[in-house]
Amino acid sequence: MTPPSLINNKHLLWRAGFGAGINQLEDLKNINVKDLINDLFKEEPFTEINYETPDIEINNSMTDQSPAEKKKEMQKINREQNEELNLNFLDKMVNSKEQMREKMAFFWHGHFASRVQNPRFNRQILNVIRKNALGNFKDLLFEVSQAPAMLNFLNNQQNKKDHPNENFAREVMELFTMGRGNYTEKDIREGARAFTGWGYDKEGNFVERPKQHDEGTKTFLNKTGNFTGTDALNIILEQKATSKFITTKIYKFFVNENVDEAIVNKLSESFYQSNYDIKKLMKDIFSSSWFYDKKNIGNRIKSPIELIAGMMRTLPMNIQNPENLIVYQKLLGQTLLYPPNVAGWPNGKSWIDSSTLMLRLQIPQIWSGLRPLDYHPKEDDDVDMGLKKNPNNLAKSFKNPNITIDWARVEKIFNGKNVEDYLIQNSKSLDMSSVKNFSDNSVKMNVINLMSTPEYQLM
Repeated sequence: MTPPSLINNKHLLWRAGFGAGINQLEDLKNINVKDLINDLFKEEPFTEINYETPDIEINNSMTDQSPAEKKKEMQKINREQNEELNLNFLDKMVNSKEQMREKMAFFWHGHFASRVQNPRFNRQILNVIRKNALGNFKDLLFEVSQAPAMLNFLNNQQNKKDHPNENFAREVMELFTMGRGNYTEKDIREGARAFTGWGYDKEGNFVERPKQHDEGTKTFLNKTGNFTGTDALNIILEQKATSKFITTKIYKFFVNENVDEAIVNKLSESFYQSNYDIKKLMKDIFSSSWFYDKKNIGNRIKSPIELIAGMMRTLPMNIQNPENLIVYQKLLGQTLLYPPNVAGWPNGKSWIDSSTLMLRLQIPQIWSGLRPLDYHPKEDDDVDMGLKKNPNNLAKSFKNPNITIDWARVEKIFNGKNVEDYLIQNSKSLDMSSVKNFSDNSVKMNVINLMSTPEYQLM
C-alpha cells in the first residue's frame, strides 16, 4: 500500500511544480508536507531568461545585404532567439530549485497570453511574468499591461483619441481580470478611451503619449472622472469580481476543474483583503487539508509542457539536440511563447485526441530509443519556429531524438521500490499485471512501460 505521505507529496510536487526531480525521489515518502511546502516557497535571487543569439542591431554581416536578404536574415535571427527563449524557459521548469515560481510563471504565461514575433518583446514579458509570479497581482497586472508584447498583440499602439481601439480594454477585463458578466459594452468603450496613448517606443519601452490620450470625462465601472489607463486598472482591481475571477482560475488549474464555490469564495475574500498577495493565496491552497482530498488527486490531465518537463525531471538525460523538444511541443499542441489566441491554452480533455494521445503514450519509448518518431509537424512555420528548413528531411532528422538517459542512476534510485508508487498518482487504478507482461522485470522497462500508460497522463 502506498504510504499517505508519498501520495500527498507526489500530489503537491506535481501541482506546485513539475513533479519530483530525480534527487527527490529517494526520500519522497519520508518528507513532511509542511517542510516540502516551505522548500517550495523559498526564493533565490531572481535570474532573467535570456538568449545567446546576437541581436539584429549588432549583426554586422547584414550591412551589405539587399532589403530582401536583410528581411530574411532578421526573420532567421528572430526565430533563433525565440527558440532559445522557449528552451530556456523549459529548462527553468525542469532544473530550477524554485519549482513554485516556474509553475506559477507557466500558469501566468497562459493567463496573460501574447503571441508576437519580436524576441525582445517576448523576453521582456516572460521575465516580467517570472519575476512577479508569486508577488502581487496588481504589480503583475500593471507590468504586463505596459509590456510592449501585450500592447502590440492587443493593438493598443493604435489606440488614440478620436479613434479608440477597444481590443486591449476588452481583453483586460474579459480574460485578465474580471471575466464576462461583470462589465458592460459601455465599460469597454470608456475603458478604451482611458487607455488611449498607451504604447511603446522604437526601443520597446513603455510610453504614455499625451497627444494621443483622450482627456475627456469617462464613466467606467460606475465611476466618473478624467481617467487614464492607470486609473482604469486601479478601478478594475477595486472590484471583488477580479479577485473571484483570478481565484477561480487558479483553483481550476491547481486543484480541480470542478469548482467548490464555498472554498473559492473564502479564498477569494482572503486574496482581496491581502491586496492580491499571490504567494499567500498559493500557500493557503497547498496548506489546506481539502487540497489533499482523494477527489483532487490524479484528476487533471497533464498539459504537453507538464508531461515533457515532468519526464525530464524524473529521468536524468542528456539531450544532444534540444531543439527537438520544440517539435514535441508542436506535435502535442502546446508551444511555449505561441499560445493559440489571447485566451491562452485550453485544459483538460482538450489535450487528448486520437493523434496526440498515441504520441503521448509513445514518448517514453521514443526517448529511450525503442521506437522512431513517425509524426510530422503541420505546415505552420511561425509555430515551427524555423525548424521547417528542409521539409523532406524533417521527419527523418527527428526520428532519433538524440537523448541519452542515465538508466544506471534510475535503477539505483528505484532499486527495491515499487516504481508505480512514485510515478503514478493513483496507482490503485493501474493493472500492474498488464504492465509487467510487457516488461522484463528490469527497472528500466518498468519505468518506460509505466510512463506509457494512460494513468501516467494524470496528475
